[in-house]
Amino acid sequence: MTTEEYLNGQVLLIDKPLKWSSFQAVNKLKYLLINKVGLPKKFKIGHAGTLDPLATGLLLICTGKFTKTISELQGQAKEYTGTFYIGATTPSYDLETEIDETFPTEHIDEALIHETVKQFLGEIDQRPPIFSAIKKDGVRLYEHARAGETVEIASRKTTIHEFEITRIALPEIDFRVVCSKGTYIRSLAFDFGKAMHSGSHLTVLRRTKIGDYDVKNAIDITLFEQSLQ
Repeated sequence: MTTEEYLNGQVLLIDKPLKWSSFQAVNKLKYLLINKVGLPKKFKIGHAGTLDPLATGLLLICTGKFTKTISELQGQAKEYTGTFYIGATTPSYDLETEIDETFPTEHIDEALIHETVKQFLGEIDQRPPIFSAIKKDGVRLYEHARAGETVEIASRKTTIHEFEITRIALPEIDFRVVCSKGTYIRSLAFDFGKAMHSGSHLTVLRRTKIGDYDVKNAIDITLFEQSLQ
């Protein structure tokens, strides 16, 4: 692809590696496009929807004039797959922090799991995790959390279009979810455990689709770098 094509605008489908932040992925591509393709240092580049460092999967990175489409892409429905660990919670609702509380699971069976799924279909109220990048009083929530501060987090409306359980091997449950912009799958994990009178946290998360874009068509960052050689 030529310099002109990148500047005119591209949507790059990247399969984000585990433990990389979305910001790191954008910076890596920016570095490669400047140094390997010859784009000017101030060319426009950005991603259409953050993925947590502990998540993998589809990251849409827009270049040039296509950065104007980022907000439109962010509004598209997203599909995720992953794993809930039932019977324990963590402050971050995922593996970023250690287990802080354990809960009974003896009463949980397949019938209860599938019945509980129904509670989360359609429009729901969801409270974002304290370990998130949302700002409260000008400070990101995870900064409040790491400082040990207690903050009141307002719930927000979000929509779960599809919620499917794909494997049950307690304490693990695998799932597939299609949801609206702004949905926190970590919060869904926490709330799902609570709804079963137990606890839960997210141990695996992969974003598989954003609108019509599919991770099957995405490229690993290392392979993208090799393609520029």
